[in-house]
Amino acid sequence: MGTDFASVGRLLSSPARAAMLDALLDGRTATSSELAAAAAVKPSTASGHLAALVEGRMVVVATRGRTREYSIADRDIALALEALSRICPDPPVRSLRSARDMDALRAARTCYDHLAGRLGVDVLGALLQREWLVARGDEYVLSAAGDQSLVDIGVDVPKARMQRRHFARVCLDWTERRPHLAGALGAALCQSVLHAGWVRRRRSGRGLLITPLGVDQLQQAFGISTTAAS
Repeated sequence: MGTDFASVGRLLSSPARAAMLDALLDGRTATSSELAAAAAVKPSTASGHLAALVEGRMVVVATRGRTREYSIADRDIALALEALSRICPDPPVRSLRSARDMDALRAARTCYDHLAGRLGVDVLGALLQREWLVARGDEYVLSAAGDQSLVDIGVDVPKARMQRRHFARVCLDWTERRPHLAGALGAALCQSVLHAGWVRRRRSGRGLLITPLGVDQLQQAFGISTTAAS
């Protein structure tokens, strides 16, 4: 018997459930009320959808005090959804706001726990150009110069090496159709630029805002020319 794609297809066939999964693809947790708002459904309706996603092992739930918080079940689910997005049609643009939101996602966002969009693609391009990373098939090898340079800008490379996951791997960006950096090193780099204030998260969704500090530091660290988000 072949792979049961149909069961996953049924979970994703609901626009509400798809919207909830998309909202969780920034790697953070969210409450049922927050996910209800993201999916534009009533809280009672959201509960049923979330139960289906938990039962389908795409989402997990944790209880913290009186609050139940939901998150993507694991990195494999997140990467599978990101890969699936590359064959999905672009959402229709029905307003100026939706056009701006889509432009913001293309400019800079997270792909679960690593940088994506033009920013993610440009950072990887700079790492390869400087030979801080060297491509080896679907993986990257960090050079000695790259190791020291990333540590110097605050990336916790030693901690990334200790994680039980791919260290540095290719992830094809769904908007740019070019690779960005995933794996433990990609996650560490993303956390570093967030912690340093080069980028900050938007109020909702996966979009990132490049700060004025980030404009200067991205130029100094990687030679990337960009502009601060308004």
